[in-house]
Amino acid sequence: MKVIDFSSARILVVGDIMLDRYWVGDVERISPEAPVPIVRVGEQSDRLGGAANVARNIVSLGGQASLMGVVGADEAGRQLRQMLNEGGIEDRLLEDPAIQTTLKLRVMGRQQQLIRLDFEAQPTHEVLRNKQEEFRRALEWADVVVMSDYGKGGLTHIRDLIALAREMGRPILVDPKGDEYERYSGATLLTPNRGEFFQVVGRTKTEDDLRARAHALRERLGLDHLLVTRSEEGMTLFSAGQRFFHVPAQAREVFDVSGAGDTVIAALAVALACHEPIDDAVRLANKAGGIVVGKLGTATVSHAELFERDE
Repeated sequence: MKVIDFSSARILVVGDIMLDRYWVGDVERISPEAPVPIVRVGEQSDRLGGAANVARNIVSLGGQASLMGVVGADEAGRQLRQMLNEGGIEDRLLEDPAIQTTLKLRVMGRQQQLIRLDFEAQPTHEVLRNKQEEFRRALEWADVVVMSDYGKGGLTHIRDLIALAREMGRPILVDPKGDEYERYSGATLLTPNRGEFFQVVGRTKTEDDLRARAHALRERLGLDHLLVTRSEEGMTLFSAGQRFFHVPAQAREVFDVSGAGDTVIAALAVALACHEPIDDAVRLANKAGGIVVGKLGTATVSHAELFERDE
């Protein structure tokens, strides 16, 4: 695989911003109050989550990332800003004092997740409207736009954002959520995983059936491409003219699939921003996804890992 310099790739990431917090400790006994393990917390760590993890992956791969989304005026929001600054990600976050920043707190014991606590709230209408003006200005800088939808309300006006990006000729990659895919109409490429795809089109029994439904969905939404990530089955790209392109999975050991979709779309974005052919971009994204699932928690893939790791 040829080595590609991603340093010129400028990616605008828009979507649901969240902080992934981990409390890690030892489990030595069961609580006398209830049949649950007692975790003696010895370590706390924070990681960028959601759309912020996409931006983090872009920078790790050597590209430039600008991140837009909504956070609250709280400790988690301040921590996110600090981490963006330290990570070399341009901060275009909008602050909504009426909400709390989305926070996912995971309690880990013996390298296993015991519980996850979610803190979240929908951004207010006024802040989302203000984001559209900032989005228009950010498009002038970007080569490619990534929209990362986690269903937290940050992309309520995604139709308007897609229209603006198309107006300025920017490729739009969308990581979808839920089953209302009409809101993504007009995007360049959509990246549902297998479960999300089946949720929208129904379960398929054969490869021919899967291809037919994938092409029908792509045509209905007016997409250039539909990339279905299929876990242990790899990923399949569906394009105009009933064309499809499949790459098998490359994961050696799977420890954690959380955040794998973020890595895949980040690799696609930097490759396309550097004018790589779509098939080559999918190959790179597949390799990046195979590497990141071998790591624990929301992780990243470096440029060196992507191009120096043995096939």
